[in-house]
Amino acid sequence: MQLAGRVALVTGAGRRLGRAFASALAGRGMTLALHYNASKDGAESLRREIEGQGGRAACFPADLGKADAARALAGRVADELGQLDVLVNSAAVMHHVSFEDTTPELFDEVLQLNLRSVFFVSQGAAPFLRKAGGKIVNLADLGGLEPWPGYAAHSISKAGVVMLTRILARSLAPEVTVNAIAPGAVLVPSDYSDAERTRLAETTPLKRLGTPDDAVQALLYLLEHGDFVTGDVLVVDGGRVLR
Repeated sequence: MQLAGRVALVTGAGRRLGRAFASALAGRGMTLALHYNASKDGAESLRREIEGQGGRAACFPADLGKADAARALAGRVADELGQLDVLVNSAAVMHHVSFEDTTPELFDEVLQLNLRSVFFVSQGAAPFLRKAGGKIVNLADLGGLEPWPGYAAHSISKAGVVMLTRILARSLAPEVTVNAIAPGAVLVPSDYSDAERTRLAETTPLKRLGTPDDAVQALLYLLEHGDFVTGDVLVVDGGRVLR
């Protein structure tokens, strides 16, 4: 897919990997729909940055924990920006809470944003993406491929994203390709100590941590070169899943 001149919606674009994804796509000449909920300042600053570099971007607030808002988001984007060609589902929450300590409220919060919102944002985007011959890329996680007891609800939700990616790939073929990226340690939580970062690097087969750009390059491959790839999960983890 040639990205220049097309429109991409990135959910969770105000922070972390969502912001990195959106910035990279703007650099490829795409018009960006920057979704945010709590991270308004991050999304607005990215919009200004993109426009300052001669690009085009607009911000779209929405609480994706609400199914109606999630389903309506793509239509809002298409109405304002004229079309929708790419959807990047990157909005997510991650809580370090064990199975034993997970409350019903926390479980619902995690599943609603990490999994249910991906389902309904994609459902709302499907007519526009079919028309455009577009692409969806979902943000899964290494925790969706291996069990993380300390992040029980998160791990379950990301395993759901892996299966949802396959469901969407079957449902939207042949017009739309749907894939996922499963990052490992490419963006370590800010509260990790130096010792924790060192341990994480040493227990990774490539003996180092990744960077957000590693995930960005995976996204660009799937969008620009992966026209015959659908239903796949591209693992970007330095080999951790092999342990």
